[in-house]
Amino acid sequence: MSYFTIAGVQMHALHHGDNTEAMRHRIDVLMSRFPQVQMVLFSELMPMGASPHHAQSMPSSSEALFCQIAEQHRIWLIPGSMFEHTEDGIFNTLSVINPHGQVVARYRKMFPFRPYEAGVESGSEFVTFDVPNVARFGVSICYDMWFPETTRTLAAMGAEVILHPTMTDTIDRDIELSIARTNAAVNQCYFFDINGAGALGNGRSIVVGPSGDVIHQAGTGEEVMPIEVDMNRVRRERETGLRGLGQPLKSFRDRSVDFSLYRSETRSSPFLDTLGPLQKPLRADVEEY
Repeated sequence: MSYFTIAGVQMHALHHGDNTEAMRHRIDVLMSRFPQVQMVLFSELMPMGASPHHAQSMPSSSEALFCQIAEQHRIWLIPGSMFEHTEDGIFNTLSVINPHGQVVARYRKMFPFRPYEAGVESGSEFVTFDVPNVARFGVSICYDMWFPETTRTLAAMGAEVILHPTMTDTIDRDIELSIARTNAAVNQCYFFDINGAGALGNGRSIVVGPSGDVIHQAGTGEEVMPIEVDMNRVRRERETGLRGLGQPLKSFRDRSVDFSLYRSETRSSPFLDTLGPLQKPLRADVEEY
């Protein structure tokens, strides 16, 4: 199968509290209106809001609800992410649920938005999953995409579509739109960057094709985005080049350069060490007159 339909959902929800029933209703309406949809993707921290105080152990009752919904509608479902409580701390965790209502993967956000996302631990494992007879998908969350190594690793693992829930309510959203396009182009993959609206994001979700082309960019309000992707397009462009030109994945594979920074035991450098601690900026003292 070459064609596959993915619906991104950009919706308003409570910043602190249970949004799962609102998500269930949105899926019910979506599937009634667009029965061709095979996968549904929500934004970061949509189910239980943005407070780590609502962290749950996995598997959780919320995750079980989404398993029921996925099985009911026979869809792949990525219900954004939720804070996960573990013995090792709190993680920002995404669940991948198949049409049989089974959790096939969980991904823990590698790059919490520090220093602002305090008290959340970093995940350490990349996650891809296969939709049988369709394609391999990779997942990442919000700030992860600011680090090109994350998407490049997923592409090197064979991912043809990157599913990327985010919760951006800050003034750097326009930069993220550029990053989404760049990640898609340099890795020759589809990139679904789905943001929340209202209290859980300032919208402008974006879906990008493997040439860095914008397939759809949402506004700032609620929106449902059913997009049909063509996996043959990814495979053809990886073979012949982006717009028949550059072949970045092959060039990366065949590189002669050795990135010594990544071999450092401290994963640092003399220059990076001069940048100071990772902390919030402090207000400068102003002389009073």
